[in-house]
Amino acid sequence: MKLRILGDEVLRQRAEALIDINDETRQLVKAMFVTMDEAKGVGLAAPQIGLSQRLFVLRSDDDIDRVFINPHIIATSQETCSFEEGCLSVPQIYAEVERPEKITVQALDEHGKAFTLDAEGYLARIIQHEYDHLEGVLFIDRLDPELKEEAEKTIARREEKKAEREKEKARKKAKLEAAKESNR
Repeated sequence: MKLRILGDEVLRQRAEALIDINDETRQLVKAMFVTMDEAKGVGLAAPQIGLSQRLFVLRSDDDIDRVFINPHIIATSQETCSFEEGCLSVPQIYAEVERPEKITVQALDEHGKAFTLDAEGYLARIIQHEYDHLEGVLFIDRLDPELKEEAEKTIARREEKKAEREKEKARKKAKLEAAKESNR
């Protein structure tokens, strides 16, 4: 599964509710965990792989795989904490983000069973971060405007350099193909 990067419009859309939870959903969940692990992430939301669905997976420091389908954060604490966050869709950018320390979330699991979870600390942070993806919000949106602009410019420069490298690679390949043709 290809990770979507800042600039991809699916990351800025509010995801749609998942209506049918079936074997296909469970296969998607498995694939999302594989993608998350390959990218060395702790969470992955469906929009990050190009799907506008209200679904995310995560594995916190308790090493439990968790699946959240059509989640709703129903309570947040007044107490907040600031912690450095990063995102697979905003590569190599890290910044302090303030979030509620404790939350209560309701969701469905991969079998369609409803659950309520009280979470705090790191687990609560991951849930909020992934939930934001379902709302079309990235962690950089929660930063000071100057920091957000700096992060967006950094990503844009990286994407420009990547496009230039791809263009140069294609040019060299075309040149090589032309040389092969002229030798025939």
